[in-house]
This record gives sequence, structure tokens and C-alpha cells, in this order.
Amino acid sequence: MKSKLIVALDVDGLQEAMAVVQATRDVVDIFKVGSQLFTRVGPRIIEFLHENGKECFLDLKFHDIPNAVAKAVESAAALRVRMLTLHACGGEEMLKAASAVPKHPLLLGVTVLTSVGGNVQAEVLRLAKLAKRCGLNGAISSPREIHPLREMMGENFLIVTPGIRPAKTERDDQRRTMTPAEAMIAGADYIVVGRPIIATSNPALAARRIAEEIVFASGSLA
Repeated sequence: MKSKLIVALDVDGLQEAMAVVQATRDVVDIFKVGSQLFTRVGPRIIEFLHENGKECFLDLKFHDIPNAVAKAVESAAALRVRMLTLHACGGEEMLKAASAVPKHPLLLGVTVLTSVGGNVQAEVLRLAKLAKRCGLNGAISSPREIHPLREMMGENFLIVTPGIRPAKTERDDQRRTMTPAEAMIAGADYIVVGRPIIATSNPALAARRIAEEIVFASGSLA
């Protein structure tokens, strides 16, 4: 069974990213590559992940005219990434153009960023419903919206959740957070963790503890 923990490679260079992958490879199958790292090193990091039997969640949050987004999805498909993000607020035409690309990666609609505070549940649900109607495979939402999303969308819709903070750690710039166990119990398919792993002195230990918490929480749901 694939690990439900995705580690965010939010670092500045290829060597740093490689070190995080090597440290956490025993408990992580998918690594997130965002704009910070991809802008620095490009597809080489994706090649490195494939060379090491790992998969890439390419988190570039595409938001452009429909044709440009469709071409970007084609490029991501050629790189054999596992998951890809688009801003759901890009609208129906853009989302449908993305989902029409043959053999596209798993497409995830970004709803409301986890750095945004306040009551955003209605907007998250609206955007997730739009993403599903347009053929996307799932959505990105904060932990606080997982439960209502799962109730509305059912089981055949991926929910990938950033904003995860283990107990007794800083929230940083995240606003709508939960612990790994809380997010899994609420119904997340995958959780994305960055700084609580990569900013520690022992990323391997931090990742292992979170992975164990996920397994424990998943077992409680069985």
C-alpha cells in the first residue's frame, strides 16, 4: 500500500531536495515539487524521483487561458508526473481543457489556500464541485474542509490536504490546520507535509513519526 504521506520538497536546490528524498524514502512514495524548486532546477528533480522509484506531485497551480493550461498539462503528462494542481477558480472552460488532455496526470483543483483565514467552507465546496463537474480527479483543501468535502463528493474523489501540523509544532503561515491523525480521520486521501519534516534536524525521524501516526489513524477507521 502506498504511503499517504507526501513530503513537500520546498527547498532551494537539487542537492537539498535529493537529501530530503534519501532521508525519507523508506516511508514516502510521492514527493511534492512546487514553484520554488521547479523554477530553480526544472525537470531534473522529477527525473531524480523516477530514478529512485518515487513519484512526483507537481504543484504549480496552473491558472491561465484554456489552451495554455491544456498545453502545460500535456507537458506534465510527458514528464510522467503522478499528480498536478490547477486553480479551480480558473473556471469551467480552463478546467475542461485540462481534463480533456489524453493520459493526463491526476488533476487536483486548488480551492482556497490554507494561508487564508476565516470561514471559507462554502467557497471550497463550490470550487470542488466545479472541479469534479469538469472532470478533475480531486481537490486540494485545508484540513478544516475535509469532512464536508468527503460527505459531498463521496469516496471516488481525491482529497489532498496541506496545512498539516503535528501536535506542538508551529503553524507558520498556515491558518486552517490539523494534525496528521485528525486529517486522516476526517477523510483525507493524502496529506502534504513540508516544514515540520524538512526544517528539522532529523527529517527521517520526523517523517517516520508522521507516517506511523497516519497508519494508526487509518487503522482506527477500519
